[in-house]
Amino acid sequence: MQAAVVTRFGDPEVFELTELPDPVPGPGQVAIEVSHAAVGLIDAFLRQGLYRDRVGLPQPPFVPGLEVAGTVRALGDGVADLRVGEPVVTLTGTGPEGGYASVAVVDARMVASLEGTGVDPALAVAAVPNAATAYLALTGVAHLRPGEWVLVHGALGGLASTFPGMARTLGAGGVVGTVRRASLAAARDSGLPYDEVVAGEDLAEAVGGRRFDVVVDAVGGQLRTDTLAVMAPLGRLLLVGNASGDWSHTVPTNSLWQGSLALLGFSIGSYLPAHPEQARRAGQAALRAVGQGLVDVGIHTLPLADAAEAHRRIEQGRVGGRLLLTP
Repeated sequence: MQAAVVTRFGDPEVFELTELPDPVPGPGQVAIEVSHAAVGLIDAFLRQGLYRDRVGLPQPPFVPGLEVAGTVRALGDGVADLRVGEPVVTLTGTGPEGGYASVAVVDARMVASLEGTGVDPALAVAAVPNAATAYLALTGVAHLRPGEWVLVHGALGGLASTFPGMARTLGAGGVVGTVRRASLAAARDSGLPYDEVVAGEDLAEAVGGRRFDVVVDAVGGQLRTDTLAVMAPLGRLLLVGNASGDWSHTVPTNSLWQGSLALLGFSIGSYLPAHPEQARRAGQAALRAVGQGLVDVGIHTLPLADAAEAHRRIEQGRVGGRLLLTP
């Protein structure tokens, strides 16, 4: 198979297109003939070596990529609810080698079938894994209740953009998004189901007296602290990313105490492997939201050989949706 390999930690130029042996699924796994592999900011962080000392995360040389769509190529022992040739999408995680390849091996419990859904594979891998993340984060961590108001930072981001649709399926009273001031026009024309999109730099002024019960923060940095002033008592601030790249920022914990606020972290990469029984339910909820048109994600594709360019665009914030690699 062909694969885009990270040969060492560093800038995007560390990628090398390489021929590797086709992986074989083990017990409980499936091999997928990849049609599309999603590129995420987490892939760039791994390539840069930001997590190089964390146990269990890949060391060079490795193939990145956590989310793929395609067709089932082979079944490992014990897999009975999928068939060869079935169209599928993964929710998170691949085997020893990642999804930037023509073949990927995945835990069968992390796979959702696309058969009969009418969802295109490119849209599936662009939207379903993130929509499943949004579903699990809002239901299992933030415990969103009907009628509550939701604020989403980085409103156009690949993950963040799935939260408004999922929040609406769960009965949110309203959803407001934030973006950088320069991106306001694009965000307001995006078609995403926000009630309003405002500039994050003007947060307190822009939302006026509105207070939010759940805030989804994929941005981090100073915006995270600014958010505390617009949260309702017993509000939950859900941390799902750090697109700002500010790794030193800290939140004043006394503000949490004084405002009766909760700070909650959620990463699908650590949560689903520990709770695989929840994957199927999350995938079905995500497919329903995508099928209803509530998760309308902009899609951009590049060939697998351009993995380095894909990472440059991700790091520079030049995507506005989801970037996919096609083997």
